[in-house]
Amino acid sequence: MAVAAVGLAVLFAAGVALLERRITNQSRRSVNIATNPLAPKLVMARTEGTFAGPVTVTVLIPAHNEEASLGATIASLVGQSHPPARIIVVADNCTDSTVAIARRAGVEVVESVGNAHKKAGALNQVLRRLLPELGPNDVVMIVDADTRLDDGFLETAVARLTADRALMAIGGLFYGDEGAGLLGQFQRNEYIRYSREIRRRRGKVFVLTGTASLFRPEALRTVARSRGTSIPGTPGDVYDTAALTEDNELTIALKSLGALMISPEQCTVVTEVMPSWRTLWSQRLRWQRGALENLGAYGMTRKTFRYWVQQLGIGYGVIALTSFFVLILLMVVSMGTWVWFPFWMGLGLLFTVERMVTVWKGGWRARLLAAALFPELVFAAFLDVVYVKGVLDITLGRQASWKHVEHAALPGGPSTDVEPVDSLREV
Repeated sequence: MAVAAVGLAVLFAAGVALLERRITNQSRRSVNIATNPLAPKLVMARTEGTFAGPVTVTVLIPAHNEEASLGATIASLVGQSHPPARIIVVADNCTDSTVAIARRAGVEVVESVGNAHKKAGALNQVLRRLLPELGPNDVVMIVDADTRLDDGFLETAVARLTADRALMAIGGLFYGDEGAGLLGQFQRNEYIRYSREIRRRRGKVFVLTGTASLFRPEALRTVARSRGTSIPGTPGDVYDTAALTEDNELTIALKSLGALMISPEQCTVVTEVMPSWRTLWSQRLRWQRGALENLGAYGMTRKTFRYWVQQLGIGYGVIALTSFFVLILLMVVSMGTWVWFPFWMGLGLLFTVERMVTVWKGGWRARLLAAALFPELVFAAFLDVVYVKGVLDITLGRQASWKHVEHAALPGGPSTDVEPVDSLREV
């Protein structure tokens, strides 16, 4: 029975992968400008025989009360082997010294005006002014204010964009920052496995992460034009302000328009980990609700099929893990003597090895936690509860909220001051 269940799961996964590949290939070859205006074949035809100049990068850093981490974020950008042409801190309703820190660093600052739509609304205000000024190769990069880019990120991204005119966006692979004890290690292991999966997919993107992603202006302008018609949202907005997870929604928007995007393994960043179970709960509930609401807004389409399957897979995982814990409990209660079954011991050992191998790059702490097995199962159960809570909240029509987390200073860079950057222009 167990072997049959595993076999069916493998066949289902293989079927999904083949169908996803077919959908992706059809999208890339599409010449239907109405449904796929950003399809690679159309983009290559429009840009054939033209040289738009060297690729330049304008970085936008959305920041709400990020005085603790902003300095390190700016320093990691300035220190790139291929530094950006401009860095603009988008200060949204800040009440701390975020603006002062950015100005002391010598970067540009734009403060949002009357914005009630959090990060998405603040970025929309700046992008409305910025996008009309940009040429085809003046790339826009969005970087969270609690993120540090590893050196070589921009050099790799610019090389990819220079070599492939059809490439519309590049996302970063993120790793968890140090700290937060056992809870932090749970998150670091999770992020390592996600990055490993993207590498195994040869950079095929699930989500253009908000930690650090680059976009061609044409891609963002096409999204803004398509809002309210072929994709959800307010006409003229790049980001959908109704979405809790604006980065996930923008990824789906670009894929719905046929855009080609990747996450190269050399484009890595270090991002914060949640310091407490309470803040982690808030973060993951927002992610989960946002993902489900994004899919509800787009419906079941060829481009969203993979995302729907992913959510169904999570639901299946919730049932499977819950059943595992229930069966263990029943066995303990109903049997006077614990019985070791060789088959299940072997299966458990195989699973443990898989958990260790997939976090090997994280060092001995990551491997030790994976080898213990049950702590990570408890963490998975926590995430399952978040999933169920998100589904229930949507089903019952409960209002979602965005809870901002105040960050501690990031190690590895200055928290309040960075060296001035003379080459950057003032708005």
